[in-house]
Amino acid sequence: MQLSMKCSVAVHCLIFIHEAKGRAKVTSPLLAQSTGCNPVVIRSTLSALKKAGLITVPRGTGGAELCRDPAHITLYDIYSALEPKGLSSLIGIHPCDGRPCPVARHIRPVLQRPYRQIEDAVRRTMEGITLSSMIDDFHRQLSADSHPEQA
Repeated sequence: MQLSMKCSVAVHCLIFIHEAKGRAKVTSPLLAQSTGCNPVVIRSTLSALKKAGLITVPRGTGGAELCRDPAHITLYDIYSALEPKGLSSLIGIHPCDGRPCPVARHIRPVLQRPYRQIEDAVRRTMEGITLSSMIDDFHRQLSADSHPEQA
């Protein structure tokens, strides 16, 4: 089981947008080059982030910018912009309704509660991680690369 990679691409884009502010006009071809993704995937990602109110993208000319302070954008905000029903389908339940077996008839309600608990725990964890904290981690990585003797 793996969460979609859409979220990591979106975080990559958001950090790039943050870092490029005032230095470069952020366009989908530039983000595609940085992420290694097809520009169509990047445009779709940016569209979802824009629809969620996380970024603005002027029509035609590009130049994506963050709409909110990175401290007010959570990993859950990013993930749910791209995967609106993602956590509710994190762990699926196989179809077995209508079978004569008593386990098959009752497994769905047995699994729903613990699966919901897992989804809630993942959501709470993602809500506790901000874009700002990931940007800080990015800067620490940059610093470590620039000063390997301090690592």
